[in-house]
Amino acid sequence: MSSSPTLGPIHPLVPAGEDLEPAIAFYEQKLGFKVIHREGDPLRLAVVQRDMSVIYLCKNSYQNLGSPTSLRIQVNDIDQLFAEYEAKDESIVREKLAVKPWGPKEFVVYDPVGGCLTFFAMPGN
Repeated sequence: MSSSPTLGPIHPLVPAGEDLEPAIAFYEQKLGFKVIHREGDPLRLAVVQRDMSVIYLCKNSYQNLGSPTSLRIQVNDIDQLFAEYEAKDESIVREKLAVKPWGPKEFVVYDPVGGCLTFFAMPGN
């Protein structure tokens, strides 16, 4: 009997404006991601990664993508991540760390072009 397929982490395409450099700087300097790939001259795609989270930052005109983008990223130590981001630049945090009525503990950050990143931990994490 074969095992069932297992879904892995998602790698979303995120519209990041016409100039990707501000988005790259934000993800690196504010959120602790590293650029693992750059494509095009002029730049039309950059791939950033932190741990198991990979995000493809796309020039808006490169893909026909919906905007604004909203992502939920699960975190194993949400208190530490929240403290890290607040220490770097507390103005990037749009919703403070809180336990939500539906269960997870979460906080929200907006990227430079309005993308919403919700970092969350399930109860007990």
